[in-house]
Amino acid sequence: MAKNFESNVQYIKYLVNKEIARRFFKGTLSDSVDVIREISEEIIPGPKALFRCCIYKERHIIEDRVKLVIEPTKDDRVINVLDSACDECPIDRFVVTEACRGCLGHKCQEVCPRNAITIVNHRSYINQELCIECGRCKQVCPFNAISEVKRPCIRACSVGAVKMDENRKAVIDHDKCISCGACVYQCPFGAIVDKSFVVEVLNLLKNSWNNTSYHVYAAVAPAVSSQFPGITTGQIYAAIKELGFHDVVETAIGADMVSAFEAREFADTVDELGWKTTSCCPAFVDYVEKNYPQFKDHISTAVSPMIAIGRAIKAKDPKARIVFIGPCTAKKVEMKQEGVKGVIDIVLTFEELQAIFDARKINLEEFEERSAGEASSYGRNFARTGGVTESVIRTAEMDGINKEIKAVRCNGIDECIKTMKMASFGKLDANFIEGMACKFGCTGGAASLSHDVRGIEQINRYGRSSKSQNPLDILEQYNIEEINMERHPHE
Repeated sequence: MAKNFESNVQYIKYLVNKEIARRFFKGTLSDSVDVIREISEEIIPGPKALFRCCIYKERHIIEDRVKLVIEPTKDDRVINVLDSACDECPIDRFVVTEACRGCLGHKCQEVCPRNAITIVNHRSYINQELCIECGRCKQVCPFNAISEVKRPCIRACSVGAVKMDENRKAVIDHDKCISCGACVYQCPFGAIVDKSFVVEVLNLLKNSWNNTSYHVYAAVAPAVSSQFPGITTGQIYAAIKELGFHDVVETAIGADMVSAFEAREFADTVDELGWKTTSCCPAFVDYVEKNYPQFKDHISTAVSPMIAIGRAIKAKDPKARIVFIGPCTAKKVEMKQEGVKGVIDIVLTFEELQAIFDARKINLEEFEERSAGEASSYGRNFARTGGVTESVIRTAEMDGINKEIKAVRCNGIDECIKTMKMASFGKLDANFIEGMACKFGCTGGAASLSHDVRGIEQINRYGRSSKSQNPLDILEQYNIEEINMERHPHE
């Protein structure tokens, strides 16, 4: 495994995207069987397997990965299961332990809907061929003698969207899925993948004819400051520009716009509603809308910073096409949602950006720093947990808003779930909920190159480097009154 990657799963994903991008630049990429096979053999040269039982298995999985990049699924589902890779978890979820006392009642056997439990020598035994992993036996065992071992993908999904089918392969319940990508990040075999838009981005740049047909902008999330150790954000912006973009813009500027809107909306509506939530994290918004539809009106109607900066760019440049670059898989869903569809043309992740850089043999250290605008320190801090709250409070103060903001900062989807439960029970001791589905905020996004907690300090450092400590300063550059800052009216 290359030293710059956290796992072999991340490294393999990188190799696939890099080889596809390299062939695109050479003009040799196609969806032919021969090319797909060549890519798999390039990545898995043999003669020995690197990670699995044999090179043929490994190459088959690589071929399936390549097909998903070259020919992405036609629907809007971003998180998908790679069936060929999902067969390496020989985990029996429920197993009877030595604590079984062979009790007379046999409650475990009585509640099993598939008759998977039998009694052998006065002890319960689970037939794993019949078990559907419903967990009823564990719930009723009076001695806690039945142990449970969850698969990594199931354990990673706090919203219960990952399940097992009759063949013990993972399936995604898209009615529950919030596209946060936690399962993608946690699956140790890379069997759950997010849809890649590498080819679409490269085609967008190519077909612009050096930005003469239209102008391709890169809107870069502030979490980028935590992703390339030893490289300044200015150097990253310059390297992105080198890929062929017309211009590079900080998405944190959009965060400043959102802060102003959310502070004013909070002041206008909190007395009536009692509490409000942020709306910058699409996975959190999706969770609330799917699980607490009665609280839709409590979600800020503000668009996310990605959409805000996208609308601002297109208001200034009618020829603009926009690629958002960030750590978030849920952004790939958000860009196609009703009300904001068409603002962002394509979403690219930091993982995919690294692959394109290396395919072009771009050395970040060689670039002079380039500006991408000047967001406030507060806008840049949107990339970490607590940053949104700090920005909204600061904006309210600078805007003369006297409403007290008593906030709860949700660091990850588990805390979001807990806070929403408290709200549903009427036990919420706050009037402002900052919802971040990823641990540590955007810097911990599923498609980040690095999930190191030290990324928070790198974001703070990036924030401190801003010339402005006032989010309202950005309103002098972009007239927020002329930009539609609402996602869509609540029903």
